[in-house]
Amino acid sequence: MLEHLFSGILTAFSPSVFPVLIFGVLGGIILGALPGLTATMGVAILLPFTFGMEPTAALVMLIGVYIGGIYGGSIAAILLKTPGTPASAATVLDGHTLAAKGQAARALSISAVASFIGGLISTIVLIAIAPLLADFALKFNAPEYFALALFGLTIIASVSSKNILKGLLAGCIGLLVSTVGLDPISSVPRFTFDVMDLYSGINVIPVLIGLFAISEGLNQLEKLHTQKKSAPPKFDHKLLSKKDLKTMLPTAVKSGLMGTSIGSVPGAGADISAFVCYNEAKRSANNPDEFGKGSVQGLAAAEAGNNGVTGGSLVPLLTLGVPGDAVAAVLLGALIVQGLTPGPLLFSQSPEVVYGVFSSMLVANIVMLIIGLLGIRFFCRIIEVPKIIMIPIIIFLSVIGAYAINNSMFDVGIAISFGLLGFILNKMEIPSSPILLAIILGPMAETNLRKSLLMYDGSWSFLYERPIALAFIVLAIFSVYSTMKLKKKQAMKSVSP
Repeated sequence: MLEHLFSGILTAFSPSVFPVLIFGVLGGIILGALPGLTATMGVAILLPFTFGMEPTAALVMLIGVYIGGIYGGSIAAILLKTPGTPASAATVLDGHTLAAKGQAARALSISAVASFIGGLISTIVLIAIAPLLADFALKFNAPEYFALALFGLTIIASVSSKNILKGLLAGCIGLLVSTVGLDPISSVPRFTFDVMDLYSGINVIPVLIGLFAISEGLNQLEKLHTQKKSAPPKFDHKLLSKKDLKTMLPTAVKSGLMGTSIGSVPGAGADISAFVCYNEAKRSANNPDEFGKGSVQGLAAAEAGNNGVTGGSLVPLLTLGVPGDAVAAVLLGALIVQGLTPGPLLFSQSPEVVYGVFSSMLVANIVMLIIGLLGIRFFCRIIEVPKIIMIPIIIFLSVIGAYAINNSMFDVGIAISFGLLGFILNKMEIPSSPILLAIILGPMAETNLRKSLLMYDGSWSFLYERPIALAFIVLAIFSVYSTMKLKKKQAMKSVSP
């Protein structure tokens, strides 16, 4: 294996591969930073350009876009409170708070380093124990997926700011939205009102753009109208300190490992991983009160968690031929186009391609870190652009991003509608994150719950008869208990003199 890996590293730095890798990472960062243009879209857009390329170079470029795109989403999340991708929604909670305090450079550097750690860990795990993780992923069936989704939904309580009831209300709104479309089992239309565009459900990307980008644009426009004209905000050019690195390192490593494990489970993507890792970091932190107020650990957990998925999602793809997420599904098409068959035989028949991809992922994460750190000074200039110019640009890019998903004005209408909803909810101090989380996890929970009940003839025994499902149920209960206990402590502190 070491011989193949060394050969793969030489391939990654070859004149025919290395420039393509840099182009892929840089292109991915740019695409990820633009609201609506996700890593999946970037990989899909560039897929036709790989048809005439050599297999290793083609895959390396697409994987570079994947890695860069997941990290790139954090740039807009931190600077503009607008997640570039769904995977960066959790990054907003602490990243933008730091930027609002004038510490944008520090937040961006923490994000870059945490993303590098998560991506590096996931690649090392992919190389070392891919078959083992693939065997674990094979044990997942409907009951396990339902338990995983239920565990994910308990995070709503954690990201519900000061008022859990308001967070739960937002979560219920998200769950209701997730039921729109055809019933996943019987295909009966639900809440479609004979509108054909609603038969396929409500796409999460326009919702994301509306809740975070357009609603924030409306909030800023209102402030411009009601507040006196102020000078453009300044920021500190200082990057993360040794103390920050020491504080975030254990959290980033743990989140990277968790993200890799979550990514190896088909269907559980970077967005779910980011929230799960964020919740776990908050639960186990010595200072959970700081989360949501600019916590270094919170930002590191979200970014290491979502970048940890990059390697994990390739485990079932390369070893079993089963894509771990939407990007991996596009990569599956790229492999097939290149005449390669994903699965156990790929390692024996085309080891140069497999280990070329492994080595290139290591190099791609290093390139991402370098570009991320070198670009911070340029990225931070975005904050200094006058809001009267920046806000219309954000809203314009948001509308373009919503339209570009399916070339549909209906998606633009969805984005604007949820933008208005997010604006109203913000006035009522109801958080938007639980809505997005519920829309992502709702279909996964409902579909697999009903499949589980069909498998067990209506019995709920699958909740305690299957060890992995039981483990997730226990984690869900513990998550709710620890969050309630934490909120109770915070309430007592606020009451005490």
